[in-house]
Amino acid sequence: MAKTVFIIHTSSVSMADLNRLFGEMAPGVTVRNIVDDSLLPEVLANGGVTPAVAKRLCQYAIQAEAAGASLIFNQCSSVGEVADMAAKMVKVPLVKIDERMAETACRTGSRIGVVATLPTTMGPTVRLIKRMAEKLGKKVTVTEELSAGAFEKLIAGDRKAHNDMVIASIRKLAEKVDVVVCAQGSMLALKPDLGETRVPVLMSPPLGVQHAAEVLATLP
Repeated sequence: MAKTVFIIHTSSVSMADLNRLFGEMAPGVTVRNIVDDSLLPEVLANGGVTPAVAKRLCQYAIQAEAAGASLIFNQCSSVGEVADMAAKMVKVPLVKIDERMAETACRTGSRIGVVATLPTTMGPTVRLIKRMAEKLGKKVTVTEELSAGAFEKLIAGDRKAHNDMVIASIRKLAEKVDVVVCAQGSMLALKPDLGETRVPVLMSPPLGVQHAAEVLATLP
């Protein structure tokens, strides 16, 4: 039977990349996109997820299931903790973009660096890594590096400025950790410019889509 993935996006910034990755890693799977670009601005304006954001995100998951989703994919790390709530409201699997990245980081080393361009993504990502470490029985320390202003550059269309700022943050972190985690999927934009790094640099879109493809392969 043909399988369908519904991606829930809080902005359109990663839509093309995620659709391409699903095409490469899960060929034959139909991809549908639910984009509500009011979600992320509301999260940013309030310094975190509001009850209204949580309500909308959970409703999108329920609607995706009603529309025939075989699997739901949560694109935004800032609302990852709401995605955990939404997962309990549907019968189909819900995969978070950054879960496999957190697991890989915990298995790679004990000193984990997290680079983010939004403070609202830093908290949920660090908490996810710590929960994952506990689940795996690993002891980790997390070092945070906020590349303030870089996301605004990307949204404004200045990809080069975004990439330069985040790459500087990654190189700074790489001097003192075993692995660097890029907290936002939008950071995939800098991969062509990154070059060699002292430690592994993990990005959520390819790892998250690979995770989803593996879950899809287990479904009847």
